Amino acid sequence: MDNQSSLSEFHWIMNMVQTIDAGLVVLDKDFKVQLWNDFMSNHSGLSARDMQDSPLFSHFSELPETWLRSKIESVFLLKNNAFTSWEQRPYIFRFSNYRPVTGISEFMFQNMTIIPLASLTGEVTHVSLIIYDVTDIAINRLQLDKANEKLARLSQTDSLTQLNNRHNWNTLIANEFKRVKRYEQVSTLMMLDIDHFKKVNDTYGHVAGDKVIAEVSRVIRESVRETDFAARYGGEEFAICLTNTSADKAIILAERLCKAIESALVIEDGNVIQVTISIGMAEFTANTDTVDTWTKNADSALYKSKENGRNQYSIF
Repeated sequence: MDNQSSLSEFHWIMNMVQTIDAGLVVLDKDFKVQLWNDFMSNHSGLSARDMQDSPLFSHFSELPETWLRSKIESVFLLKNNAFTSWEQRPYIFRFSNYRPVTGISEFMFQNMTIIPLASLTGEVTHVSLIIYDVTDIAINRLQLDKANEKLARLSQTDSLTQLNNRHNWNTLIANEFKRVKRYEQVSTLMMLDIDHFKKVNDTYGHVAGDKVIAEVSRVIRESVRETDFAARYGGEEFAICLTNTSADKAIILAERLCKAIESALVIEDGNVIQVTISIGMAEFTANTDTVDTWTKNADSALYKSKENGRNQYSIF
């Protein structure tokens, strides 16, 4: 009766091992497979008979062998569980993903637990690798992160111009002000707006006006460096911060912007619209006590450009 009970218990355990919805692999100290359950067979295409007593790494060239060996050896040595998540390494075994809901992922995302298996004497003679399919969790997390990223961008970006909006500009310029003041560096703040923009709206309509703003923004985006940042400051007014750049050096960008925008054409309802811009620049100096002062200095230079005939730049 005892033997019968033991056989039944063994049968139940083996049935559970084979049908559990997770991969189960048992390895000896030579990394030879001693157990390979149905989950592993179904996803790898290799049966338990194919894998029995054969070296694991001889069948899966894509396995991160050096890393995985080190993980397993530490479990043998320390006799403690080890765990890896899909966020550290998306998968251990390169199994295809067949889940219809999360079909956007080519491979199965996996978590893995490595468990030491001790003999009756307490010696760890084998380890068990348990492979969990966490594709649904991973895809949901990635999609959520992507959505949050998009929302963050939208909250910081002006929809018409694809430049920073005024709110985000205030944050960026405040941080830049602190940086240049603390490290006694130099940056130049550039304010610019579209000349006679009201006339564009009055003559051609607001749709044409939006197209003009979008075109000016395109020129700005394509002209500034990655280290600079630009924003739609207000209606037809824009702001650019040229980091680690003196006003004398900023002239290069000012001249380029004036020429590029003057030569750009906007077509609306058969009308060809050309505009120019006026620019004012203010370099950060020891006398620049606040961001507002810095902005007012650039605005003063902008008004000077307008008073002197527009389509030009001035330095405060």
